[in-house]
Amino acid sequence: MSYDYEDYYEEDCLGMHITSGSVKLKKDEKNVIGISIGGGSPYCPCLYIVQIFDNSPASISTCLEAGDEIVGINSYRVKGWNKSEVARIIQMIEGEVTIYYNKVHVNLKEGKSFDIVLKNLKHRLIENMSSNTADALGLSRAILCNDSLVKKMDEMEEVSSQYNGLMHHTEKYLRSFYAVAVSHKDLGYIMSEIGNREIQPNARTAFSKFGDVHIDMSKLGFSHIKKSKMMITDLKTYVNKAIPDTKLTVKKYLQAKFEYLSYCLKIKEMDDESANFNAIREPLYRVETGNYEYRMILRCRQHARKVFSDKRNDVMVKLELLDQKHVQDTAAQLLKLVESIAKYNEGCVKNLKGTKLFPLEIDITRCSFSKSNSFTTKLADKDETQSNSDSMSSMEPLFDVIGEKQNYDSTTLIDTS
Repeated sequence: MSYDYEDYYEEDCLGMHITSGSVKLKKDEKNVIGISIGGGSPYCPCLYIVQIFDNSPASISTCLEAGDEIVGINSYRVKGWNKSEVARIIQMIEGEVTIYYNKVHVNLKEGKSFDIVLKNLKHRLIENMSSNTADALGLSRAILCNDSLVKKMDEMEEVSSQYNGLMHHTEKYLRSFYAVAVSHKDLGYIMSEIGNREIQPNARTAFSKFGDVHIDMSKLGFSHIKKSKMMITDLKTYVNKAIPDTKLTVKKYLQAKFEYLSYCLKIKEMDDESANFNAIREPLYRVETGNYEYRMILRCRQHARKVFSDKRNDVMVKLELLDQKHVQDTAAQLLKLVESIAKYNEGCVKNLKGTKLFPLEIDITRCSFSKSNSFTTKLADKDETQSNSDSMSSMEPLFDVIGEKQNYDSTTLIDTS
């Protein structure tokens, strides 16, 4: 069917700028150039590109975009043709295909209308709804099939909770272990001080060596704590930096996903509207004037799909890195913790093996306990002498009566009866 200008209204470009051009595309091994065609006779005066498939000759050339009008194929002028006829012509041509097109320059901000914003919001609301609930509420939506990232997000939340618990228990363990190390250090200083004050050589050696062993054990404990802190630092980096950064990337991915699904839903509604008018053989004004509004939404969907694909790849890479870190790095950190604990225990056993000094015989009469008793006796004698001198000074006036000063000492003032 040939195109006749009298059969259609004048094309309404909606203020969009249009430029002409041509591109040569070499067919792939499947004998296709990778485009989907829409419009054409008998309802639309324009044949336009609906979709460009990934990794196809048309996608690699980057000259053609969704919404561009096809006006010629090699030497054929296809203005006003049916899309099936154009597809058959492209299949018949072997080797390179030259496509003449009118490119539509679309302002993407104009395509993001209030209707798209509402659809975006609706997709956010029904994201966590079941299909039965959404159908019962009469909410139409576009669904992205086989979206494994939703499950990945749930797994990441579980891993984050697991890491938080592991970090909490490790910190609690290190605090308790720090108290043990401090106790060993204090006990070692006390034992060393007792050894320094001890008179007997055997006891002095035993207490001093026992104190040194406890001090060495405390040093091993502090070294173990220092190495274990590296594990906590790594866990905090994973929980406080890696996971939030991935969540932010996922949030951007969800924004791109909802916008892309909103354009898909808008195109589906416009296709349904066109199909309903075609079923009753009634003309649709936007279709008869070149369907430029629909082509603008096609271009916006293509751009949203590209952004969505890029964000999806970023999320997949980051989730893969997190999985590798969870499987490999976390196991290595736990292994280091176990090795540090084993090294500490081995060091403590090695130090204690050389301290077989007990039971220890101590002469109480010559040890620090007897010194402390003699020291107490000396203090008591000193206080008693001071009190006796005070008594003698009070008895000074009686010497004149007695006539001779008596020789008093501490022994004469004690009642031994």
